[in-house]
Amino acid sequence: MSGMLRTGGRILADALVAQGIRHVFAVPGESYLDVLDGLYAVQDQIELITCRFEAGCVNMAEAYGKLTGRPAAAFVTRGPGACHGSIGVHIAQQDSTPLLLFVGQIPFEETDRDSFQEVDYRRMFQPLAKWVTQIDDAARIPELVAHAMDVATTGRPGPVVIALSEEMQKRLVDVPDIGPAPVSHAFPDPRAIQALATLLADARKPLAILGGSRWSEQGRADIRDFLVGHDIPTTVGFRRQALYDGTQENFVGDLGVGSDPALVARAREADLILAIGTRLGEAVTQGYTLFPAAGGVPIVHIYPDASEIGRVFRPALGIVADINVAAHALAALPKPASKPWSAWTHELRALRMAGMATPEQTGLLDLGQVMRELAELLAPDAIITCDAGNFATWPPRFINFRDGQRFIGPTNGAMGYAVPAAIGAAISHRGRQVVACVGDGGFLMTGQEIATAFHHDVAPIVLVFNNAMYGTIRMYQERAYPGRVSGTALTNPDFARFIEAFGGHGETVSATTDFTPAFRRAVASGKPAVIELRTDPEQITSRATITQLRAAAAKA
Repeated sequence: MSGMLRTGGRILADALVAQGIRHVFAVPGESYLDVLDGLYAVQDQIELITCRFEAGCVNMAEAYGKLTGRPAAAFVTRGPGACHGSIGVHIAQQDSTPLLLFVGQIPFEETDRDSFQEVDYRRMFQPLAKWVTQIDDAARIPELVAHAMDVATTGRPGPVVIALSEEMQKRLVDVPDIGPAPVSHAFPDPRAIQALATLLADARKPLAILGGSRWSEQGRADIRDFLVGHDIPTTVGFRRQALYDGTQENFVGDLGVGSDPALVARAREADLILAIGTRLGEAVTQGYTLFPAAGGVPIVHIYPDASEIGRVFRPALGIVADINVAAHALAALPKPASKPWSAWTHELRALRMAGMATPEQTGLLDLGQVMRELAELLAPDAIITCDAGNFATWPPRFINFRDGQRFIGPTNGAMGYAVPAAIGAAISHRGRQVVACVGDGGFLMTGQEIATAFHHDVAPIVLVFNNAMYGTIRMYQERAYPGRVSGTALTNPDFARFIEAFGGHGETVSATTDFTPAFRRAVASGKPAVIELRTDPEQITSRATITQLRAAAAKA
């Protein structure tokens, strides 16, 4: 739009439309009133989601970016609002999720006077974001928003933070809108793909690790065709279960926090690692110990950002390429007549299936069995969001997520993610079943965002794993200081009554046999729902009890 005067607030709203932004998650503030007015003018093109807390707001936008590969926009006010929202920026940075965060700012003329809620956002967000800028000239809004989109979605995707000085939003200027720039994806060198094929032909124990973000449906299909066609055992990185069909016979589990120790031990035997889309970060590599950093095990690392290849582990072959284009090139490789590693693949798959056997547990509620039942109850295209905590090891261990399903969680271990992420997912994918898995600690950090679900007419189902403690910290406490419980016990409300106070559907499950009927009633209600799973605190992880941890500590 050009040839007419518009306020900076309206220009920004039009810039979002021009860049294809269709969802804005916001906690309103006086620092960006003019933008709110601009969004009113484009309400037929952008859905404005009013949130209750900035951390929840940004997590909703982050989940949107994870699921779609395209950034949503989050808006928070200056000072406290930006501080609350920063956790979502850190999640997006460590998870490589495209995200735009707009922060209202003080009037430009008041800079460096310690004005009300003044913060230098370039300094505050510099370690957390791919790029941080501030718009002080309304005429530059289209340019800077377009560049922010490019930065957020290219190379290693990530968050961009844009501060909006207050008086700039009011100024009238005439400036044209700027649309997206078509840019060709980075294609892998054909010689590198052939080199990968040669390394694979010489391998006897290859292992693929999938990770990263912005996988397209075609990219997922292509990488599956390559891995299945070559019968390569395939793992996913920490909380990346959405990337591969767990029912495939070559899926062997996840590498991350709470991984099967048997899988980790066998991964150390691999003689070729195909790292596709993953950064090979701390969680995936078990504290950077899974492979020799100097390159003792051949690693083929495919990643869209050259700066991440060889950052810790020296690869035998690095391939800089868009992961979806690379997947297409790999799928085109001829299927080998001989697959000498097929027995290896079968062994690792057998380990995966053995690890899914429900262990003997304490208490009336068997979470392993509950998760197996949940797997049968989930819709074929269900979206599952997961919080951080010990409870979060139960779903990946006992559920082989199917190709149409999605499982997302914060790889940086941020609590309070699952509920707002589920709401963001339900809003961006209306009509799909959305289930959140969250601990009692995480739920009371951002569980109030369920109000946003009611306000915007979506109905996620929230499973609250209640063991009345900060379970992960208690686990470490018992390992280091057995029996000396300090600061980790919790007092909780009745979670079913909590959701009922909003007008939602509440269930309390204390025994295994009660879960499936409760879940079905929650689905049938058509309302936002909470199912509280009252677990035995003794069962501290999916693999150990508190008694076992104390016994192990006594022997150490």
